[in-house]
Amino acid sequence: MKLAILSRSLRAYSTQRLRTAAIDRGHQVKVLDTLRFGIDLTGDEPDLHFRGRPLSVYDAVIPRVGASVTYFGTAVVRQFEQMDVYTPNTANGIMNSRDKLRASQILSRHNIAMPATALVRNRDEVRGAIELVGGAPVVLKLLEGTQGIGVILAPTTKVAEAIIETLHGANQQVLIQRFVQESRGRDVRALVVGDRVVASMRRRAQGEEFRSNVHRGGTVEKVDLDPAYEEVAVRSAHIMGLRVAGVDMLEGEHGPLVMEVNSSPGLRGIEAATKLDVAGAIVDYVADQSGFPDIDVRQRLAVSTGYGVAEIAVLAGSELVGRTIAESGLLEMDVQVLTLHRGTRVTPNPGPGKVLEEGDRLLCFGRHEGMRSLIPARSRRPKRVRRLPKQPIHDVPGQAEALVR
Repeated sequence: MKLAILSRSLRAYSTQRLRTAAIDRGHQVKVLDTLRFGIDLTGDEPDLHFRGRPLSVYDAVIPRVGASVTYFGTAVVRQFEQMDVYTPNTANGIMNSRDKLRASQILSRHNIAMPATALVRNRDEVRGAIELVGGAPVVLKLLEGTQGIGVILAPTTKVAEAIIETLHGANQQVLIQRFVQESRGRDVRALVVGDRVVASMRRRAQGEEFRSNVHRGGTVEKVDLDPAYEEVAVRSAHIMGLRVAGVDMLEGEHGPLVMEVNSSPGLRGIEAATKLDVAGAIVDYVADQSGFPDIDVRQRLAVSTGYGVAEIAVLAGSELVGRTIAESGLLEMDVQVLTLHRGTRVTPNPGPGKVLEEGDRLLCFGRHEGMRSLIPARSRRPKRVRRLPKQPIHDVPGQAEALVR
């Protein structure tokens, strides 16, 4: 395998370990500075330049995109994807994980347990948001902080309001999150590679510090995770679009609470704690998967006129409940079921004998007309656009006086 590692620092421990692991396994490997790429969109095929010259052919790329270069770094990764070069972490996956709000929104859609979280912008709504997550103390987080930077524990509502007002004044968006008292000063990190957790550790904060990040002086120790924690870690990484990720979880009273999914997890702490060759596991996985580059399924399948991808929910009272896929009539409507989602379980390419149950979600590809008949009706036909009224803007009571003042 010819492998590229995208990294701004050749001397960084994680970069060096990945490079060494690849060399030890007989692969060709280059560490390429993310910011020295040029994206070439002038030819018939997507291409990349490096240091002003056309990039040679690579089988796979491992992105180590830092927070400071997220936009350009993900653009480079996306270009590799368009060139059919395998990457374990897609550009979308990296972008999803880098924004804490976006990550929380995506994970909550898939019933991943997390600390109660809220985001408001109006100062009059801050107190209500604090009460919504369970009241003070609360944890305040900047949307794009890393290594514990931008994470603040506010002991009282007044302190939280003052901090949020200050950060809003600096044009910073702030997440308000419940403080999980039973997990104060500690969390667990699961290193996900592919479909399994290859290593895990518990991090503990020092002294009065509540952040357990190694960069904040936290200590690490090996931990054997409960299968429930492993399952949540793998699901979270996959939901985000990542095949290599560090999933940070709090040990809540009722089970794991996902705190963050990191697309460029550091390897020093977890290799030191577990004595496991995590870098080697990553390289082995990438080598095994390098022949299967990621593709944008919706983009590729929607090219054919009249065909596309849709998710069909099997609702209570639906005629699909209790029928097999063969009996459902989907095949006659030229609709193929790609995956069946049932709770937290996913069945890829379910057979025609699979019986459908209430609550199932079917990811389908087929003719739009066939799938449209199975989607709960809103309004089947787009409404005619009306003419603009003679008075397109209505006066709001009190608005004129306010503008005068």
